[in-house]
Amino acid sequence: MSMKNRIISLLLAAAAGALAGSVSAQALQGLKPDAPERYTVERGDTLWGISGRYLDKPWDWPQLWNLNRQQIRNPHRIYPGDVLVLDRATGRLRVETVALTPRVRAENIADAVPTIAPGVIEPFISRPMVISENELDGTPKIMATEESRVAVGAGNIAYVRGLPKDKGDNWHIYRRGDKLVDPDTGAILGYLGLYLGEARVRQYGDISRIEIIKSTQEIYTGDSLVPITKEAPVFAYAPRAPAGKVQGRVMSLNDNLYETGRYSVVGLSKGAKDGLEAGHILALYRSPASSRYALRTSAMLGRTGPTGSDGRRPYYEEQLNVRDSPIFSVQKPINDADIAKLPEERYGLVMIFRTFERAAFGLVMQSNLPVAIDDIVTTP
Repeated sequence: MSMKNRIISLLLAAAAGALAGSVSAQALQGLKPDAPERYTVERGDTLWGISGRYLDKPWDWPQLWNLNRQQIRNPHRIYPGDVLVLDRATGRLRVETVALTPRVRAENIADAVPTIAPGVIEPFISRPMVISENELDGTPKIMATEESRVAVGAGNIAYVRGLPKDKGDNWHIYRRGDKLVDPDTGAILGYLGLYLGEARVRQYGDISRIEIIKSTQEIYTGDSLVPITKEAPVFAYAPRAPAGKVQGRVMSLNDNLYETGRYSVVGLSKGAKDGLEAGHILALYRSPASSRYALRTSAMLGRTGPTGSDGRRPYYEEQLNVRDSPIFSVQKPINDADIAKLPEERYGLVMIFRTFERAAFGLVMQSNLPVAIDDIVTTP
């Protein structure tokens, strides 16, 4: 080997060593002081929960395992019975697999520890949640109900025209929901596909007879039937931050709630085209449109408030004729010089579990405040 090649090799080795040391130090910085040296994975564990045992920032899971970019994109499967061993010298975690399990796990991938509890997101992960305006046009529709009920639910009978026999006996029931509008741009990103339940065909014909076997809310005539294609995949992706900067907003809450909290599903205004993938973690911030306002001066004679804001300009209630009765109040707008917008407040974390081109759905993993529409989500 020439002197030049030796020098290049030494430089490359030094750079690799420095990079490895940097990554190791970075991983160690996030380790909890009480992180267990060994931990046996139990049934019911989740990747998020296990990550929280070791890391202050659970989305640093890939660094803890030294996963490369391709490995991060693939499901990260560990199984009940696996022993996790922490090497504090390198800041890495590895699996010490118990005997007899490799053959079993090759045949039972569904036994892998999920990222989050599957029961929480099962109604959402395998079913389309963002649809086009006309996507449900032409689908079989419920045309009548048993005993002419206004609404039906689990255990009730309904009737459907034009139900094909070659799509299977089990069907999902949907209704087109509200528009999904990007709060920042006003663009329509699609429509919410409301999952209503599941039905089983009891009798085929020009008008088929179905039984509602599962319902999440009341089902009406005109609701659509969509064939069930396949079971939900195992959700076992490494919790991690997006590679680049992502910032969007909460644009829908499950069940049309005004506010929601931990372990609730939220719809977000960013999707796959913005770089979001299953397993990505985003931080929740209180939106400026709903943040509180404060007076620049502590005392403003004859004024009380402000009362808050729903995205419109806040106001004071100015008291007139204070010494007279009754007191008469009028609303007066606040001047820019009178107010100071308080800084945005980080209050929670969301994990992405389903992405579409321009939207995504996530599960609220941590929340110190109620989550509301228009709140900001961004790379932590």
